[in-house]
Amino acid sequence: MRYIAFLSFIVCFGCLSCSAKEGGELSDPPSNTPSEALSIEVPFGDPFILLYDGVYYAYGTNAADGIEVYTSDDLLTWKAAEQRLALDKKDTWGDRWFWAPEVYHVNGKFYMYYSADEHICVATSNSPLGPFIQEVKEPMISGEKCIDNSLFIDDDGKPYLFFDRFNDGLNIWVAELEDDLKTIKTETMKKCINVSQEWEEVWPRVNEGPYVLKHDGKYYMTYSANSYESQFYGIGYATADHVNGPWTKYEGNPILQMPGDLVGVGHSAMFEDKEGQLRIVFHSHRSKDKIHPRFMNISTVSFEEKDGETIMVIDPDFVTPRLIVE
Repeated sequence: MRYIAFLSFIVCFGCLSCSAKEGGELSDPPSNTPSEALSIEVPFGDPFILLYDGVYYAYGTNAADGIEVYTSDDLLTWKAAEQRLALDKKDTWGDRWFWAPEVYHVNGKFYMYYSADEHICVATSNSPLGPFIQEVKEPMISGEKCIDNSLFIDDDGKPYLFFDRFNDGLNIWVAELEDDLKTIKTETMKKCINVSQEWEEVWPRVNEGPYVLKHDGKYYMTYSANSYESQFYGIGYATADHVNGPWTKYEGNPILQMPGDLVGVGHSAMFEDKEGQLRIVFHSHRSKDKIHPRFMNISTVSFEEKDGETIMVIDPDFVTPRLIVE
């Protein structure tokens, strides 16, 4: 999560994908591409997918000079946008470490929440392709380091921002936003979760990468624990009856860790595909021996009844999409 890796277009790696099972199947990406094209895994850490007007847009940690955007019609094969960068560092407050972008379409405008120089920022655009411009050239919280900011708008229209603070390790906080979706009401900041389960203690004190959705009146927060550098990086979740908590972690965590041949899986986000199926996108290590460049994977999310409790389930089967580089 906290590292910028340049993409090396030097070898066509074998596909590591499996097919997602029931709930809207994803087939394997096509193996035949034009002879002049190269097919590789999508090189994103901290990936996020937005579906807008019938097109999927993927954003992630990769470039040193901003945030890239790729597009797809089917979630399986992706291509880089013509201008490559949705967010260029010249249009931002920061000049390095562009991490963990999330893009939301609200009231006709696109908002990108991202980290730069280990501070949370927000930029806007009239297009999901960008250019995204940070109009106020300062972070959302200028006095301290924070990362991984994620927007959540409740049923009543009130906006909240979830993010990580660097206090007692990395832990997850929430705060209300002003209606401009750019200004944090700092007096409302409240701690959500910190390292508290045994599986999270492989690597020192990390709860990060929050994403929140609401299902049947209950709030579900996915998060990642252990360092992104650890093969034991994984995904857990917590629930609450109110967006401000208190948040209770699921006792069966982690719900995704080392699926199939993947290691270092985490920093996830969720989205609905064109059929209305809930999906989750997350990154994994390059291999069991190398961390970078990390790449993007997609699986299916469902909610199941177990012992009188509704639990979130991530299908351990996954698909690893391909980027077509011409």
